Formats: sequence, structure tokens, C-alpha cells
Amino acid sequence: MSEAAPCDGELSRLAELHGVATSYSPSPDRTVAASASAVIAALGALGVDASGPEAVRTALADRERDLAERLLPPTVVHWSGAGAIDLGLPAGTRLEVRTEDGETLDGETLDRVRELPLGVHRLTATAPDGRSGHCHLVVAPDRLPTPAGRSYGLLVQLYSLLSRRSWGMGDLGDLAALADWAGRTAGAGFVQVNPLHAAVPGAPTDPSPYRPSSRRFPDPVHLRLESVPEYTEDPALAERAGRLRAAVLDQGALIDRDAVWELKREALEAAAAVPLDPARQAAYDAFRAAEGQDLEDHATWYALAEKYGAEWRRWPEALRDPRSAETGRARAGLADRVAFHTRLAWLTVTQLTDAQRTAREAGMPVGIVHDLAVGVHPEGADAWAQGAFFAAGMSVGAPPDAFNARGQDWGLPPWRPDRLAASGHAPFRGLLRALFRYAGALRIDHVMGLFRLWWVPEGRPPTEGTYVRYDAEAMLALLALEATRAGAVVIGEDLGTVEPGVRETLQRHGVLGTSVLWFERDWESDGRPLPPHRWRADCLATATTHDLPSTAARLTGEHVELRDRLGLLTRPVAQELAEAKADTAEWLALLISLGLLAGTDVGDEEAEIRAVHRFLLRTPARMIGVWLPDTVGDRRPQNLPGTWDQYPNWRLPVADPAGRPVTLEELTASRRARALLETLDADRAP
Repeated sequence: MSEAAPCDGELSRLAELHGVATSYSPSPDRTVAASASAVIAALGALGVDASGPEAVRTALADRERDLAERLLPPTVVHWSGAGAIDLGLPAGTRLEVRTEDGETLDGETLDRVRELPLGVHRLTATAPDGRSGHCHLVVAPDRLPTPAGRSYGLLVQLYSLLSRRSWGMGDLGDLAALADWAGRTAGAGFVQVNPLHAAVPGAPTDPSPYRPSSRRFPDPVHLRLESVPEYTEDPALAERAGRLRAAVLDQGALIDRDAVWELKREALEAAAAVPLDPARQAAYDAFRAAEGQDLEDHATWYALAEKYGAEWRRWPEALRDPRSAETGRARAGLADRVAFHTRLAWLTVTQLTDAQRTAREAGMPVGIVHDLAVGVHPEGADAWAQGAFFAAGMSVGAPPDAFNARGQDWGLPPWRPDRLAASGHAPFRGLLRALFRYAGALRIDHVMGLFRLWWVPEGRPPTEGTYVRYDAEAMLALLALEATRAGAVVIGEDLGTVEPGVRETLQRHGVLGTSVLWFERDWESDGRPLPPHRWRADCLATATTHDLPSTAARLTGEHVELRDRLGLLTRPVAQELAEAKADTAEWLALLISLGLLAGTDVGDEEAEIRAVHRFLLRTPARMIGVWLPDTVGDRRPQNLPGTWDQYPNWRLPVADPAGRPVTLEELTASRRARALLETLDADRAP
């Protein structure tokens, strides 16, 4: 069988039993077969040898035998209120449940599962023939919490929002100040930020917040130093911080995360040498005890990275294993550095918690919406500490579609679904608990990844990948469980190609979707803009996102001109501009027909932007998001997909229409921003 050819019967069956797809549908009327090489590579990353016909037959027989002989799957989900569980076990099978709290229940049926508390319990089954098995029993609420009432909020990339107190990029003090102002004076219900996950250290650091070193712990570069009690202002550091800030705000420099971190690291080294007072020491000790091994591994990786570099695959071989004796000795030898990075994690979580408290005290029903990236950097702390859970030699991406004929490779190693399931999805549970500690809501980037991910074999183009399926029910149950415990809302980023049934499943369990105005058209009919009453209610509705043009740029066509200047267009610029103008004209016509925009105001950019947001308020969407740069007419996207060095992705401050940076103080005093937010505050009732 040629590796480029479609899979034969036995290979297809083997792939199916391991959740590896042998085809995909880029559109409802088209199915594309995955190559045998992609399927073989994906199986290999799951520890299954499918390298030849005989290997396939052996692996298939082994898998079928294992499935036939096992009593229980790795995870069983029970949605509360759903009645007893039918496990299909032989009559007379004895069951025992050991709850999270240590209580033991036994019997021959699971009728009593209705009485079990929410949580992840251990279920053991013993059949009459002596066979036994165990699994993780997830008891979860059927639906996640929903927002209390209807609210609007601000969407911002935190690094881009500088105040006159920032050290060269926006920080957690700025986030708290924005939330306090927006909640108290503008009636906002939430502030959504980019992922604040820990970055891979080094210079230059990858500026993308969507390719972090760790999703488990936040990045201390976001700390507001003046809010750290052990920090004593150093005039020399303050002067350097002022220069960094002025370079961005007054001299047109790009945000330099590496320079900011170097300065903050120096300040934090001094602060870490100051003993904690008794109350703070007790809080720190409690944090370390609660975070346990995860925190120790995280801090150890950063300590080792300082000594050996950030690419852990180039470390001495024994140190590539976090559980090796050599790593243990290295950890002990670097105890001071491990303690430093442990304290940084605590300080950052503390300030994140304070920001959420500030938001809620300002009257926000939701507060801070945090963003969960779809994966982590292959050389980062999570990939090292949780290496057994990642599929070696694979990267997450997307198949070819109407917008990208070459597909996408995001350079993120995927989790192995088999090992996740065997652990009761422990890494996922730990991640959710950590984020929900300080989040009023969680946005999950590429939420379709809970169901399946496109795996690209290392060294192959994205076109030669295939989908691998995850236990979506178990992951949704854990999401519902942890969100309910935290009283938090969950928003799924479900833009683009979505597998049939996924949106319906997410909606059924209370996960809100994401709807962006310019994409909401009647694609099943005439393709015209979708009127507001036909939008879905269970969503966050916005005019744009960090990966799309600002509203001002779209209304003026400047997004096309930017792509033309960078040589990114595949068609003549006049044709692209004409299409963009026609698209905008259709939307403006709808706004006029609804009485949201006066015909005489066409061409008045501020009036058009206000009308766009009034339109969003006409939809039944539970949450309305306002891209913060839209409040001051910023033309520049924060990220321009398809570019690397051609455009300063993730390094631009919020700016006015002329590109002049706008500080937090100026933004909150801006007539233009206030006019837009007053409209939203006054009109936000459905």
C-alpha cells in the first residue's frame, strides 16, 4: 500500500478504534481521504505500530481483544439528574465507588449514583467471573453557569494597554484599573484579555500569547511591581522603566517584552530577598501546598532553563526527564532559583485574583474573562513536565479550507487522548482549576479541540495531517464541573469550520459560542447580512477580534491597503477594495434600514462604529464584546495572520486613528470612547 494512498480496510478499522480519522469534510458536500502515511504517523504517536500489513493485523487484534475484555472504559460521565448509569456489565457485577471525599459506596447497581456529589470519583467493577476493572467516574452538572443577565464588556490585549505607571507594557495594575473604571462609570460587565500564560524565556521571546511555555501558570512579566509589598522603589530602576514607557508612548517604539522582563526580573530579584511577613508567608505556604508537584516542576523548568537554555530537548539527557534522579539533584542544587520562580508564580496569581476581586467590587457580574490557548510550545515547561501526555513528533494545526489552501501548522504538540483518558484527564482538570481560581469567565480558543484536533506529522506539510478524536463528553463534563465550582461562565471560540453537531453539543451544556458581525451572513440562502433577530442568543457577539481588522479599518478599507503594502494579496488591490467596499455597504444598508444609522451619517466613522455596536445590542446575544481599540478608532490589527517579520504582531500599543499611542488615562477620558460606551450602557437591554 502506498503511504500517500487512502487507507485500506484493516488500517481504517485500526484507526477508528484509536480515534484516528481516515477522512475529513472541509465542506458538507465534499469528503477528503487522509493519506495512509498521516494515519500511520498518528497511530505511531499513540504507541501503535502500523508500519506494515502484518503490524496492522497484530495491532488490530490486540486492540479488539483489549476492548472486548475490559469491563469499564477509562472514564464514565454521569450528568446530574440523568438517572442510573447503564454500563452494560454482566449480571451480578459488584460495583464500588470511592468518592473524591473518601466515602465508599458499593452494591450491584449504580442507582445510588444519583446521590453522589459532584466530582471525579473512582469506580471499581468486579464481575462474577473474577475480572475487575476501574475507571474515573465524573459526576457533573448538565449545564455550565450562564451569565447573570445581559452585559457588554471590553476586549483587550493586556500588553497593548499602557498607563503612565506601566513599565513598557500593560500590566495587572492596568487591568484592575480598567475593570474598575469600566464597571463603575461605564456599566461594563466584563473585561476579556489575551492569554496571560507563562512565556518561553529568551531573547527574542516569541511574542505570541497563544504559544506559551505553560498554560498552567501565569507570566510574571504582567506583575505591577509597585503592588508587591516586598518591592522598594529603586530610583535607577524607576528611571529605566520610565524610558521604556516613554519609548512606546512618546517615541513610536514597539512594545519590547524582553526589555520589560529584564527590568522586572531585576526588581523581583531584590524583592524576593525581602522576608515575607507572617500573614503573607502563611498565604505563600498555602499556595505551595495547594499547587504541589505542578508548581515544583514549573519552577524547576525555569531554573534549569536559566542554566541550560530554554530548549529542554538540548539539555543533558538525564535532565529531559523531570522524574530522573539527576533532575532531582539539579533541583536541589538550584533551590534558590526554584524558590524564586515559585514565588513569582504566587505573586502573579495573587495579583490576578486581586484584579478579579476589583472587577466584581466595581459591579461587574462576570469580571475578568481569561483566555485559554489551544496548546503550548514544544520546548516549554508544560511539554517538559507533562511529556508523557504529549504526542511525540506531532503538531496541532488545521486542514486546508476555503480560506487557506495549504492548511495550517501551529507548532503546538497535541495531548495524547489515550493517556489523558487513563489519568482521568488530570492535566486538563488541573489547568481548569488553576484558571478558574481568578477568572469570572474562561474563553477557550479553538473550542473544537475538545472534540478533535488536526495532527500534522513532524516535517510534513499541514495538508498531510489527519484528525484525532478526544473524549469530548469527559472534557465537557470536567469543564462543567470546574466552572460550576467556580461560578464561572465559559465561552468557546467556535469560528471557522466546525464539525456537525459540535455547536449544538456545546450549546446544550451551556458553553457560549462566538459570533463576529462580519461573518454572520445567511450562508444557506442569499448570503446577505444576518438580521439581528436571527443571531443565536448563547454567544459572545463582537464586531472584531485580535486576529481581524479593527472596525475602523474595515469601514475605511485600510485593512486591504495594509495587506497590499505587505504583499499579502493574491488578487489586484482594486478588486479586493471593491469587494471590501461592497461588503461594508451591505452592512451599512442594513444598519440604516433598522434605524441604527442615519443615511446622512454614512461616511462618519464614529457614527458608523456606534451603529455597528447598537446592532450587536439588537441581537439576543448574552454577552456583547467591544474591541477596546475600536473605542479610540485604532486602525491597526494586533495580529495579522500569515505574517511573521513583515508585521509587528503582538507588539503594538492601543492607538488613535493616526497611530499615536493612547494611554489608559487618555482612553478613560476620551470623548470618543465615552460616547461609544455610553451608548452601550444605555442600550444594553435586549
